[in-house]
Amino acid sequence: MQDNLIVRLSGANIYQKDHLILRGVNLRINRGEFVYLIGKTGSGKSSLLKTLYGALPLLEGNGQVAGFNLNELGRRTIPHLRRKLGIVFQDFNLLSDRSVEENLRFVLEATNWKEESAMKERMKEVLEQVALREQEHRMPHQLSGGEQQRVVIARALLNRPELIIADEPTGNLDPETSDDILLLLRRLAQQNNTAVLFATHDYRILENFPARIIRCLNGKVTDEEGFTV
Repeated sequence: MQDNLIVRLSGANIYQKDHLILRGVNLRINRGEFVYLIGKTGSGKSSLLKTLYGALPLLEGNGQVAGFNLNELGRRTIPHLRRKLGIVFQDFNLLSDRSVEENLRFVLEATNWKEESAMKERMKEVLEQVALREQEHRMPHQLSGGEQQRVVIARALLNRPELIIADEPTGNLDPETSDDILLLLRRLAQQNNTAVLFATHDYRILENFPARIIRCLNGKVTDEEGFTV
């Protein structure tokens, strides 16, 4: 169903400046769907993700993400798009001089939450979802790498995103912790009916936890059987 589509790209040509990175991209991701994005370094994975969250303009072809037309994005509309997205990077990018709770509060205040009780309730909810309810007053350096990434995921959940873009979220983690983060994101996709696009180099994860795979290869975006998506 059209209403179920969170991501739709049709005939999209994706550029970095004047250099064509991916051509003729056709992509559909539905609400609540968990999808892997794979490809070698330089294959265009990051360029595709940046296009989806508005860091790269879509100059050719058509695209929509979470109800926003990528062809019409501008300085004023990009922040509104990103409020409907949760973005999780390999590097945690937590504010090192602020507690877990203060890191979450910073995002809420930056996205125009005003009411103190509502902010406290939302922070409590997302920390419970990532099993960190008791860690709210700890500083980032007091947490393990896996716990820090859980804080990042909690931060991404604050504004109830329709799509979580996870760019190599387990790249700095050991295999056991990587599995925990992967399973957490899959569970959150199901519980919240949130689409997750999970970029990874870790083929062990793909083998152990199969799901739909999108591949960037030779300037094209294909599915796992090698057909254009």
